[in-house]
Amino acid sequence: MSAITASMVAELRAKTDAPMMECKKALTEAEGDSVKAEEILRVKLGSKASKAASRVTADGVVMSFIEGTTGALVEINCETDFVSKNDDFLGFSKAVAELIAKQNPADVAALSNLEIAGQTVEATRAALIGKIGENITIRRFKRFSGDQKLVSYLHGARIGVVVEYTGDETAAKDVAMHVAAMKPVSLSSSDVPAALIETERSVATAKAAESGKPADIATKMIEGAVQKYLKEVSLFNQVFVKAADGKQTVEQYLKSANTTVKGFSMYIVGEGIEKKQDDFAAEVAATMAAAKGQ
Repeated sequence: MSAITASMVAELRAKTDAPMMECKKALTEAEGDSVKAEEILRVKLGSKASKAASRVTADGVVMSFIEGTTGALVEINCETDFVSKNDDFLGFSKAVAELIAKQNPADVAALSNLEIAGQTVEATRAALIGKIGENITIRRFKRFSGDQKLVSYLHGARIGVVVEYTGDETAAKDVAMHVAAMKPVSLSSSDVPAALIETERSVATAKAAESGKPADIATKMIEGAVQKYLKEVSLFNQVFVKAADGKQTVEQYLKSANTTVKGFSMYIVGEGIEKKQDDFAAEVAATMAAAKGQ
């Protein structure tokens, strides 16, 4: 068996980006054959991907891609903020966003079967998990197509917004930024989901009951609270974040710019995902207690 040199390990690491010790082990197992060692690493990386699949992916990025009136918004998750800034992870995310826009997959399963650079999205994802060592998932996406113009705004890749509009592009970009900052739930008050309105009405009703006011005044308090809520969460009624006077609404701003917003979509990384919080102090205490019991 030939000796495993540092240069052999370095060369294999450069080709696979696997950890140094894993490269050395693979070369030892392959008796110095770099091609066989690379195959061994691929097998190991694949098993690493399957082990990672059970881990929570509450971090990640939102990416967008727009070409003419066709576009896409996608959320791709990983486990840590560190990996969300990894160049390979970002490259994969950008490629997936473009693929969605250009090939129009029906869902994540269909997207996984499409190809990036000669291999499926799923195979690319699995290889990336092996290379990086964290679970990676494609959580959700939305594709846009039709006659409307599109513009996107990414806030540090953690909040992504796509606005469908007619009119001025600069005004539409301003509104996309506003959406990321103020997080409206609908275009207008009439579009706010009934479930959200009922939740707000229940809260207002409870507060009115605690006030001890007469029934007629309590009713007015409840309706006033609901109407205030509707204005706060509907895009057109919100005060525009760039309003010079601090009063101009988004609707008024769009009218002054001769622009119409037909719709918007917003993804926030990890929204609704419960991220595990490690209690290291409790973990150390448990380990010490177990050691004493031995």
